[in-house]
Amino acid sequence: MSYFDDVSEAAQFLRAQLGSLRPSLGIVLGSGLGAAASAVHDPVIVPYESIPNFPKSTVEGHSGRLVAGTLGGAPVVVLQGRVHFYEGYSAKDVTFPMRVMGALGVRAVILTNAAGGIAEGYKIGQFVLIADHINMMGWNPLAGLNEPRFAFNRPNSGLRFCDMSEAYSKRLRQVAIQVSELEGQPLEEGIYLAVSGPSFETPAEIRAFRTMGATLVGMSTVPETIVARHMGIEVLGISCVTNLAAGLSATPLSHAEVFETGKQVERKLAELLDRLAMWIAALVDAES
Repeated sequence: MSYFDDVSEAAQFLRAQLGSLRPSLGIVLGSGLGAAASAVHDPVIVPYESIPNFPKSTVEGHSGRLVAGTLGGAPVVVLQGRVHFYEGYSAKDVTFPMRVMGALGVRAVILTNAAGGIAEGYKIGQFVLIADHINMMGWNPLAGLNEPRFAFNRPNSGLRFCDMSEAYSKRLRQVAIQVSELEGQPLEEGIYLAVSGPSFETPAEIRAFRTMGATLVGMSTVPETIVARHMGIEVLGISCVTNLAAGLSATPLSHAEVFETGKQVERKLAELLDRLAMWIAALVDAES
């Protein structure tokens, strides 16, 4: 079967599991942030290994479960963990879950991640909206034969040369800023730079990334964003600053630190996602 057929098979299986639930909003939870899925009401939980052709998470802090239900009264599908290129997965594997969400009819996604803070003034545990990204992974998930069927009947989608001038939706960021200000916890915006990993960056690399304009660094999210935009799906990106980047902290970097910080803020993230889900789903549903 083709890659498109594999995606379609996984989506067909999930439709049977979800019954009448038709999520318009997808959420991806990054390292240490997976427990935010506990806020989903009336959850349908499907382990990744049960889904045909679905890649399995191998990194601590990524539970490897799909959780569907309602959040803030909106129908959602949540990926409790993702897979990464550094795990040995191909570009198609890394973006397979996003393709499946597109096949399920999702029209907007919230992508969360754990990131190293490059900008001065960032605090551990702080959430930062992603305004744009820099791809330093050395690869692009759209390389190879283009499959226009991934447009799933969305206008101006599935194109070989995918426009990325607004990778992260301006209007969704405005919603997020307004919601956070109402709660008295305003969100800053930053630029996320993605590397392939799994080694952390050197201090010299961080200095170079800062010169390029990056304020955050991580090992995910960018491939999912590119594929989502290829399918005409709007993207809202939220980074959790789980550590200060190399050269900015007196202690060595470790994944344990990333995981521990994620655990400390996951309840706060769940509350933010609960508020955002209602507004974003209403916005995209009004256009369907």
